[in-house]
Parts: sequence; structure tokens; C-alpha cells
Amino acid sequence: MSKKPELSRRERQIMDAVFALGKATVNQVVESISDAPTTMAVRRMMHILEEKGHLKRREDGREVIYAPCQTKVKAGRSAFQGVLETFFGGSLEEALAAHLHSRNESVSENERERLIELIKQAKQEGR
Repeated sequence: MSKKPELSRRERQIMDAVFALGKATVNQVVESISDAPTTMAVRRMMHILEEKGHLKRREDGREVIYAPCQTKVKAGRSAFQGVLETFFGGSLEEALAAHLHSRNESVSENERERLIELIKQAKQEGR
């Protein structure tokens, strides 16, 4: 499967809005983006995102409702991988350390136990 083209800043804003809403009309996206461009510009960009394979659409009466083609989990993993590569040289350890050092609240006992379990599971699976 070929990799989808990179998104512009505005396209990323639109995709973030659609992921946050689950599915959305053009007007809902415009309302959810601060400093949004015109409704017509958002409509055009959403059409482009559909052509690029990021959004799918369905008509509901006179309204067009857009939804992401990818699940939120899959998109989140892909975005995280990009952040990991770009800012931490692919190091999960550095990313986790940065996150833990920047948190305002401490890690709860439940979170700590869950992280330990995930590490044990990854070790057992040879990851």
C-alpha cells in the first residue's frame, strides 16, 4: 500500500477536527477550527482530503458528512510514530522520559503498573 501524501497545516487542522468530532459537516469543521478559513475554502480542502484518501463522505439529505478513512487508533499510532522519529530519533525511551519529566501531575500507581505490564508483555513477545 502506498503512503498517503503529507498534509498541509490546514489539512492537518481539518483532519484533527474530524477525528475529534468522529464525523463532521463542513460547517462543524469551520466552527471547531480557530482562525478557520472561509466555509468555501474548508469545503474545497475537505474535497481534496477525500481525493487524497484521508476522508470519506456520505450524503444525508442536503448535507454532506465526512468521516476519516482511518480509525482514530491507527491514525494516532501513525502520528505518534512520526513524532517519535522527528523529535526523539525513534527512541521510545527518550520520548517517555520527556513526557514523564514534563507532566504537571505525578504518574498514578495504576499508570505505573500498566506501563510495567506493557513492558513485560512486549518483552515476552520479543518486541
